Amino acid sequence: MQSPHYVWQQPSWPAFRFDTARVSQELALARRVQGLVEGKLAVLGFQERQALAAEAWAQDAVATAAIEGERLDLLTVRSSVARRLGTGEHKGPIVPRSVDGLLDIMDDAVVRAKDPLTAQRACSWQAALFPTGFSGIRPVRTGAFRIDPIQVVSGPAGREKVHYEAPPPQQVPGDMDKFLAWFNAEDGQDSIVKSALAHLWFETIHPFDDGNGRVGRNIVDQCLARDAGETVRLVRISQRLLAEREAYYEQLAAAQHGDLDITEWMVWFVAQVRLAWEAASEVVEVSLVKARFWASHAALQLNARQRKAVNAVLDLGPGGFEGGLNTRKYAGLTGASKPTASRDLIELDQLGVLKQVGAGRSTRYYVNLPGWVPEDA
Repeated sequence: MQSPHYVWQQPSWPAFRFDTARVSQELALARRVQGLVEGKLAVLGFQERQALAAEAWAQDAVATAAIEGERLDLLTVRSSVARRLGTGEHKGPIVPRSVDGLLDIMDDAVVRAKDPLTAQRACSWQAALFPTGFSGIRPVRTGAFRIDPIQVVSGPAGREKVHYEAPPPQQVPGDMDKFLAWFNAEDGQDSIVKSALAHLWFETIHPFDDGNGRVGRNIVDQCLARDAGETVRLVRISQRLLAEREAYYEQLAAAQHGDLDITEWMVWFVAQVRLAWEAASEVVEVSLVKARFWASHAALQLNARQRKAVNAVLDLGPGGFEGGLNTRKYAGLTGASKPTASRDLIELDQLGVLKQVGAGRSTRYYVNLPGWVPEDA
């Protein structure tokens, strides 16, 4: 009788194993959601898809840095992403070299997903994160593997929690050779499963002085992009891991310290990919609603203020714009005076774009779509 465990064996690497039945069950759910997202995207135009990709990319860049405790300015990141993808406004604060470096490696992982991941390429990714050679005021060995012992810790200074102690530095080059040979092999393994294995293995080796987490998550992006292509930009894996940061560290540590059965890590990670696809599906659905809505009102001659305000409400989805639109909120969104805001809103109601609820000071306007006007309004 065949064992229900898949045994993962590499020279000088532990024989990790996992329950294929449990992982396959979660994997099937993830692939189903991925297919739904890809089907929805096919209905959208190129510009809409690019706009979605730009926002997701910016949000995920901020998230992967935040996991490591680094705060990036979202407007700055959006500006750099817009310049790269040719979407929206490129205006914004001057982009720090470290932010450009992070976006460079995220782009490289997706655009060159099917190119081999070499030691040189991995080292160039890590170097791009530290263009000055420093992380804050601490010098970082860049563009090369570490030559010192390293521990994975979290928590404030003096009360750090050690999650993991990486292999000795003299072992790193050999371990990376084995890892890269496996990662680049065309073994027919599902890319989501391989991304979970790759992330665990890379983080276990922990080959760099700093930047291992960001490079490791970039490796996940490259792995997923091998079959999803640039659609993978919509899947905010790092944002998902940030939301589950404590569990993320706990699952990694458990897999690195356990009895070589990594089933729990595999199931957990594949589930995070599924949840990231589900979040992407919700975002794409909002764009589809917008596209259908404007298609049904294509003949209307609305001014720029009106389109901006309605788009802002549509972006938030049903119930997202709490309390509906009123004159004050409309003026804040568009910069219009209150009398102009009032006229614009009344016209939008008359055209059937918005629906008025209440009267006097309690007047509110909601997008005129089924389910978008509160039942108790």
